[in-house]
Amino acid sequence: MTKKKITAIYPGSFDPVTNGHIDIIKRSIKIFSKVIPAILVNPEKKPLFTVEERLYLLKDACKDLEGVEPVFFDGLLVDAAKKYGATVVIRGIRAVSDYEYELQMALMNRSLYEELETLFLVPAQEYSFLSSRLVKDVYGAGGDIKNFVTPLVAEKLREKFNR
Repeated sequence: MTKKKITAIYPGSFDPVTNGHIDIIKRSIKIFSKVIPAILVNPEKKPLFTVEERLYLLKDACKDLEGVEPVFFDGLLVDAAKKYGATVVIRGIRAVSDYEYELQMALMNRSLYEELETLFLVPAQEYSFLSSRLVKDVYGAGGDIKNFVTPLVAEKLREKFNR
């Protein structure tokens, strides 16, 4: 079966990228010819990692995935989708509470760019609870996060937390 040439964009903060993100990216690239994990630059948030660090970590995590091109953007997702030729937005849904917010965003995005569809993916069961915030919280409290992030992310977290 030949994949139709469709580009999908997968927006997020990726602060840091987790194995849950990578699970969604790997499953997305089976469906689409190109997947663009796109780091949102949000000046109102105070991320642990800079945009450049997050892009570096995301590129490392995706280095063996053909058709995956990590980028960063600021402004509206619809503008980034147009810039990169994406007609599908990928969003991971872990719980019903995620769906309520994501549905509002999907409807707004479609009203701004009617060619843009949103596809909700459920992560693998072992990542269904995982978030970047939870990884930082667990690591900050001294917990083991090696099953939740790449070795490079774990190393960079050690540096950030001075361990």
